[in-house]
Amino acid sequence: MPQNNPDKNTVNCLNFLNTYQTHEVSNQPEWPRVNLFSNDQILQFWLKTFNGNWGTQRLSIMGKFYGNEGVELGEQANQLPPKLQTHDRNGNRIDVVEYNSSYHQLMHYAIEHKIHALPWTDDKQGSHAVRAAMEFLHMQADAGSGCPLTMTFAAAATLKHCPSLANIWLPLLLSNSYDGSDRPYFEKQGITIGMAMTEKQGGSDVRRNTTFASPINKRENGAAYLLVGHKWFCSAPMSDAFFVLAQTDSGLSCFLLPRWTPEGEKNRFQIQRLKNKLGNHSNASSEIEYRGAFAWLIGEEGAGVKSIIDMVSLTRFDCMVGSSALMRSALSHALNFTTQRHVFKSVLSKTPLMKNVLADLALESEAATALSFRVAHALDKQDIPTEKTFIRFATAVGKYWICKRAPHFIYEAMECIGGIGYIEDNYLPRLYREAPVNAIWEGSGNIQCLDLMRAIMKQPQDLDNLLTLLKGASGRYDNFDLFLSEFIDNKELITQKEGQLRSVIDKLAKLLIANTLIIYGEPKVAEIYCMEKLTSSCSNSIGTLSESVDFDFLIERALLI
Repeated sequence: MPQNNPDKNTVNCLNFLNTYQTHEVSNQPEWPRVNLFSNDQILQFWLKTFNGNWGTQRLSIMGKFYGNEGVELGEQANQLPPKLQTHDRNGNRIDVVEYNSSYHQLMHYAIEHKIHALPWTDDKQGSHAVRAAMEFLHMQADAGSGCPLTMTFAAAATLKHCPSLANIWLPLLLSNSYDGSDRPYFEKQGITIGMAMTEKQGGSDVRRNTTFASPINKRENGAAYLLVGHKWFCSAPMSDAFFVLAQTDSGLSCFLLPRWTPEGEKNRFQIQRLKNKLGNHSNASSEIEYRGAFAWLIGEEGAGVKSIIDMVSLTRFDCMVGSSALMRSALSHALNFTTQRHVFKSVLSKTPLMKNVLADLALESEAATALSFRVAHALDKQDIPTEKTFIRFATAVGKYWICKRAPHFIYEAMECIGGIGYIEDNYLPRLYREAPVNAIWEGSGNIQCLDLMRAIMKQPQDLDNLLTLLKGASGRYDNFDLFLSEFIDNKELITQKEGQLRSVIDKLAKLLIANTLIIYGEPKVAEIYCMEKLTSSCSNSIGTLSESVDFDFLIERALLI
């Protein structure tokens, strides 16, 4: 009989199969858990520059959370998005949005640390810069929960238009207590506030709104009204109250509409469905209807835009900060991967072409961060007329420019990582889906351009004041001086050539960034920006910096050390 005696090769093969391993996984960098503040020298630089150094200890604690546990909670909140329950098991209308526990944990942490309220509770120089840094960290973990935080923060400005309501609602808004339960506001220690302006037929043209408000008794600031109509977009519909725009006999007016009435009854506010969005999955966005919903008038009848614009301006500022944070996060991932990945007998980040791409990404990221924090600085000094003018211009221009740059920027960072960066298991696809919303929400790019045009037509002197401010950076770099001079020569295009507005605003955005970098920034970064971005031959493509640029300097400055 034949002997069952396998040879050595067969034994080795059988042993190999028993291990179920075909190869060793290598050259696949892991994303390290880091402190997103303490390891980010650029964020620290701009915080210190704009008087926010007193927030360093708080931000170090938050940076550790958001770089570790926070980012995991953000992943969970986006993988398990909110669900709408319109009725309970007995058929009662309840209109409740149920969030994953990770969303509530993120909200609790953020409100506990005052992301929604810091400038209003800590009234000192640099408070807006510190809060911007806090938001910058939160947005790198999860942008969806950043939406209700932004609206609640901005709501304080509009609440002040009605002192009687502000006395009741502001203490709850400014509280560092988070309560995500569905119950009357007067039973809570802390609340969140949202807003709903746009309707199906109008979109950004809110004066086409058809929702109508009728007074119950009086027509005066703080008086009670009943609203009938709808809103096409209502973000964070579980907020405790919402600022809404509705028509009255005197025109478009602003109202504060609570989820629960002062009598402790569910308001006639119905959630029709949740939006199936491209990104921002952790946050619920909804379509709603008002069926005689109770609300209070804010300000005067017919002055709705005037009342709500203070809130809108601050939410637009947060769009700048949020997009800058998304860009920073994408850059961090690209740098982490390329500095550890080996290709063609070299470290990927050391190859000439990749080095150009990474350096350009680093430059663009710092430019966005610098302008965002410059606006925060202006908010801290808005009692100064020139700074108030800067806010008016830079918020519109910054939202237009930074939010529009973010999607392409994140795509380029994704390409640095390659195929694995396109896979949903990676972090970059979520960032990429998230990026467009800030450009669209609170007024798209065209709206920002038109808004600026109307403002200048109304007060031409404001543009001259801004140009005077920009001239403060003159005399250091020829490219800046020439770029500014050409802009001044063609400034009339802003009010005379609507079809050319984007081209003009593009140039103004670069001037605002360059001015900020020259006056406040690291001189070498300012020099590179002026030399590379303020030329007629400047390409909008990433990775086209001149050979003379010190790529290593920009890359090393942007590394999370």
